[in-house]
Amino acid sequence: MRKADLVANISEKTGVPKVDVLVSLETFFQEVKDTLADGENVYIRGFGSFIVKKRAKKIGRHIKKNKAIEIPEHYIPAFKPAKIFVEQVKENVNELPAK
Repeated sequence: MRKADLVANISEKTGVPKVDVLVSLETFFQEVKDTLADGENVYIRGFGSFIVKKRAKKIGRHIKKNKAIEIPEHYIPAFKPAKIFVEQVKENVNELPAK
């Protein structure tokens, strides 16, 4: 499912015009990105958490030069689904026919 499909489905189910749904969705995405960029996590009960993970400093390898390089510690965005969400996906995906 793409963003356009998501907007169309929400618009159809709620009766809110697609343009308004798109603005709301884009605002939500921007708010999550801004919050994570500030180093804060976003918790949505029953859905999951958008979190900032710290990656430790490590030694990598430059393949072409065959030299060890140091990769500094850095932060990455991550999503951790809620237990209810995980269980719902497990139950429903197992019922789908094999492709």
